[in-house]
Amino acid sequence: MKFARAILLTVIFFSACAPSEQAIQTTMAETQQAIPTDTPVPPTVTPTSTQTPTPSPTPTITITPSPLPTFDSSVGCTDAIGCVVIVPDEPIHIAYMLTVSGPTAFLGEDSRGAIEIAINDREGMLLNRKILLTGEDSYCSPGGGATAAANIAADKTILGVVGTNCSGAAIAAMSTISGAGLVMLSPSNTVPTLTLQKKDWRPGYFRICHNDLYQSIFIAEFARNQLGASTAATIRDNSSYSISLQSMFVSRFQELGGEVTYQGAINVGDTDMRPILTKAAEDTPDILFFPVFEPEGSYIIIQSSEIAGLENATLLSTDSLMVNSLPRNSGPNVEGMYLSGPHINGEEYDSFLRKWEAKFLESPPSFFHAFAYDATNILLDAIEKVATVDELGNIYIGRQAIRDAISATKGYHGLTGSLDCGDKELPNLGMSKGDCATSESLGIYEITQNELHGDWPPPVIYSP
Repeated sequence: MKFARAILLTVIFFSACAPSEQAIQTTMAETQQAIPTDTPVPPTVTPTSTQTPTPSPTPTITITPSPLPTFDSSVGCTDAIGCVVIVPDEPIHIAYMLTVSGPTAFLGEDSRGAIEIAINDREGMLLNRKILLTGEDSYCSPGGGATAAANIAADKTILGVVGTNCSGAAIAAMSTISGAGLVMLSPSNTVPTLTLQKKDWRPGYFRICHNDLYQSIFIAEFARNQLGASTAATIRDNSSYSISLQSMFVSRFQELGGEVTYQGAINVGDTDMRPILTKAAEDTPDILFFPVFEPEGSYIIIQSSEIAGLENATLLSTDSLMVNSLPRNSGPNVEGMYLSGPHINGEEYDSFLRKWEAKFLESPPSFFHAFAYDATNILLDAIEKVATVDELGNIYIGRQAIRDAISATKGYHGLTGSLDCGDKELPNLGMSKGDCATSESLGIYEITQNELHGDWPPPVIYSP
């Protein structure tokens, strides 16, 4: 009797998995809010529902069946938390956890495109095997992050993950990913506690982008020293991202001798910002700093022009509003506004952009693609470094060995600068583990008439 030949992937763990982590104890707000899509948001339009969209099914990827050879499973792995064994003709499997549908899809597409280019640069091969990329939608939310992590952890062939985009999703995913023995390299999580050993960090987590500790200090110093601002009012939402940036900006601005005249908070979904803007305007601040997302950020920009006491205030925000829909959603009052965000330049980055435009026929939709490109290459380099091959052609890859190889990454020349993923002591925060970047990849952008007429991105007017 004939039977259909089936694919058989054998994953063998030679030692017990790492103990399960305790439940994550968040010290900041629970949710990293979604960055809205680039759909125009005029002030009279009802905001898009924040209801979590129905997940899209992961595309089916077909692998041609191949015979399973016999091999001695007692040979080839002494890793502390186990090995993945890849039999001949089977691929090197990596995954992403990104926000690739709904209102934040542009951010996930920005990262996923960079992952694909990094794989293309290797001609789709590693260790003489095809690189298989699969993914989960993390939706830029804790619920999405938790679900994506559970699905990733269930597939024992996955060697590492690029993601998440949003810090709230990462906090929810952290323990599951770590407990599965995986690594997760984020291109755009920025909340400081994610890499603090005594806070949210778990073994296997790495951040390739900047830490908001650096961004908050950077933007406060720009406001005080470059703009000459003496007073500032701040508005935040309830995301962990916004809370941490607002708090650290206030601290650094005051250290530099500035006065913070007002600190207020909005809710996601608010459309009438006039009451809070009126309170912020009472002391006629030099700066209005609001590290929030669209569409709330656009409402603040539009309605601030109506409030007495804010006529001369300089509007200042962060990479939360670094999206090409901002000018058309916010109108003429956005001109002269400043944003902090990733600043990448150089011939290698220009070459990357040419590859992007050739592949996707447009510019990248956000500003974190270069970090996703570097994250992918660091992961693939680590896999290649620690792999061993037996006489039958089976590849053995230790999970702890991958973690150790990434932790040992130092002086890595990436698109985003020189990266060092070792432990660091952060001022006033304690030991940081897995922070690979510093503030060298940050810049200040000014919105001009050109952006109102469709140009993007805005020009960098200041960098460290």
